[in-house]
Amino acid sequence: MDIFKKVLVGIYLAVSAILILIVTFQAKESENSAEDTYENSQYNKFFDKNKGRTKKGAAFRNTLIVSILYTVLTIATGIVYIVW
Repeated sequence: MDIFKKVLVGIYLAVSAILILIVTFQAKESENSAEDTYENSQYNKFFDKNKGRTKKGAAFRNTLIVSILYTVLTIATGIVYIVW
C-alpha cells in the first residue's frame, strides 16, 4: 500500500505541474472585448459557432479537463491517506 500512496502522490504532483503550466500560458482576456462585440458582430457570430476549434477554446477545454482530474486526485489522495 505504501507504493500505491507514492504513485498517487507522484501523479498528483505531475497533474499539479501541468495545471500550473496550462493556466500560466493562457492568453489574457482582451480589455476591449465589450467594444469588439458591438463593432464586429459578424465575427462574433462566427467565433461563437467555432469556439472549440480556436486556440482559446482548446486552452479552456484543456484547463477544464486537467482541473477536473486535479479535483478527483485531490479527493482520492485525501481518502487514501485517511483510510490507510
